[in-house]
Amino acid sequence: MSTLTTSPHTFAPPIQMETTVGNYFVSNYPPFSFWKPERVHELHDAIERPPRPGTPLGIYVHIPFCRKRCHFCYFKVYTDKDSKAIRRYIDATIAELTIYAGKPFIGGRKVDFVYFGGGTPSYLSVDQLRLLTDAMKKLLPWDEVEEVTFEAEPGTLTDPKLKAIRDLGVARLSLGVENFNDHILEINGRAHHSKEIWRAYDFARHVGFPQINIDLIAGMLEETEENWRDCVRRTIEMAPDSVTIYEMEIPYNTTIYKQMKAEGKLVAPVADWETKRRWVDYGFRELEKAGYHVASAYTAVKDPAKTKFIYRDKLWAGADLVALGVASFGHIGGTHYQNHSDFEPYVAKVAEGELPIYRALTPTDDERLIREFILQLKLGKVSRTYFQRKFGADVTTRFAEPLQQLKDWGFLTGDGDTVRLNRPALLQVDRLLHEFFLPEHRNARYV
Repeated sequence: MSTLTTSPHTFAPPIQMETTVGNYFVSNYPPFSFWKPERVHELHDAIERPPRPGTPLGIYVHIPFCRKRCHFCYFKVYTDKDSKAIRRYIDATIAELTIYAGKPFIGGRKVDFVYFGGGTPSYLSVDQLRLLTDAMKKLLPWDEVEEVTFEAEPGTLTDPKLKAIRDLGVARLSLGVENFNDHILEINGRAHHSKEIWRAYDFARHVGFPQINIDLIAGMLEETEENWRDCVRRTIEMAPDSVTIYEMEIPYNTTIYKQMKAEGKLVAPVADWETKRRWVDYGFRELEKAGYHVASAYTAVKDPAKTKFIYRDKLWAGADLVALGVASFGHIGGTHYQNHSDFEPYVAKVAEGELPIYRALTPTDDERLIREFILQLKLGKVSRTYFQRKFGADVTTRFAEPLQQLKDWGFLTGDGDTVRLNRPALLQVDRLLHEFFLPEHRNARYV
């Protein structure tokens, strides 16, 4: 990169060793804490405008039901809802999509991608899933969809349910494995056991899902070096199409934090950051030996030519995302928004024929540039040409200072059109991204 200079190597700021409370993972920008209820009108304005040319359209559906609440979970989930309540919720999400489907921002577009997240989408029965997806397809057809992703907890997957999920059009099945040791799973509040992982995976292969991803978490409660290496070994033996590895974080609304607060503890009883990053690095290196390719700060894929993650890639490039369900986050026409975060207010609002939006924010053009740049950095490389064409900006000039800082720390290289992060940078990318935040967004609570 011509705008970066070679300077004496300086050391990066010291890594915080202990895992303390707070959000580490950067999933959006500006931070969620800057989204406000008084700006909800901006979302209502956005849906009344036609779409920007060439903007893909996706749908996210939050299914907030689980058999148990994991001790590290910070999403909105419920473990006490019966079939009647679940039916009310499904009806509400369909009614919500009905409102969106009639608005000008759709602009005749077909759906490019669909993502069912949770919670536990696979908690729903086959009949409930068909009710939901049949209605969705009638409102906004899936005939040109590139990807339908479905998160699943292994213990909720029967053979008939897996077949039904595949028949619904799901091409990317994501199994929340997290760990293969029953004790580790139980002490962290997971509902499934190891035998259910293998049974679900084997039948999913038999059914013929084009892509199966498994999630692992490095640094769970009581996880050890030996256990982590065993998890990596079993993952390679399983040979999924992609593997996603997250580093354990302890946000404020987790059971672990509530226990820490009650006991007056500041440090979480999980692996420190150095250990977690070392474990992720070990996992990536072992996966590479087995023929996988590291595709982002969190994922390794077996065949990059066949294994894609359309939801991630298009969302990180500014796609419109219609977010359905309680507490879900969306993005339409340049405006971010989040739905009401509690069950009854969400359902009641939709029953009144209104969108259940709780807060919103329309970023400036510069904030949109920052958002796409930092999210795409998680892929390990970004294209200068992409940002020049879309935003009319040379990122090596706009971000000259933080890029030079990362280069001085030994994390970044550039060759022509591409800005690249090396492996040590990817292993801690979420903390490095704050270097690109505007001053008013630094050191602020993220959510």
